[in-house]
Amino acid sequence: MEIFLFILNSILFGVGLAMDAFSVSLANGLNEPKIKKGRMCIIAGIFGFFQFFMPLVGWICIHTIAKAFSSFQSFIPWIALVLLLYIGGKMLIEGIKNKDGDEETAAVGKRGLLLQGIATSIDALSVGFTIAGYQVEAAIGESLIIGIVTFIISFLGLILGKKFGTKLAGKASILGGIILILIGAEIFIKGVFF
Repeated sequence: MEIFLFILNSILFGVGLAMDAFSVSLANGLNEPKIKKGRMCIIAGIFGFFQFFMPLVGWICIHTIAKAFSSFQSFIPWIALVLLLYIGGKMLIEGIKNKDGDEETAAVGKRGLLLQGIATSIDALSVGFTIAGYQVEAAIGESLIIGIVTFIISFLGLILGKKFGTKLAGKASILGGIILILIGAEIFIKGVFF
């Protein structure tokens, strides 16, 4: 029963943490409606990796440099806002320049994907606080489940975005950019005011 509750808790954490990655994946799918399955796996893998990695970083920080990490906590909403405003703004500008939809919208590059992965998972650092009492094996197990759940949810977001991106053609990049900017604003507002 204890193992079942641990797995259920980890899955629920994963679902909650993956919502930002889902939204960004949706935006990526909208931005790149002809995306191939291999690239979808890479994008979902990046989000899954960062959602796996960040709780472990939080756990390690709690067990080593807790004071420094707690002061860093106040910067998390700002970092997410800046990263998502940059990426979303870039997509928005490209979409406006290409408003007729004649050219195919440029795919988000490697650097952009890494920034998205960091921006959507930076709040997962705080999960390290909640799992601070776990042994290292349990912390790795929980983080791994969170990463797998994020991969699946992000992949579904890419599928949905791809489906609707094909229908939206030239406006997809604009919509994707707006979604990223709104996600950044939402992370910032929740982090600063709540």
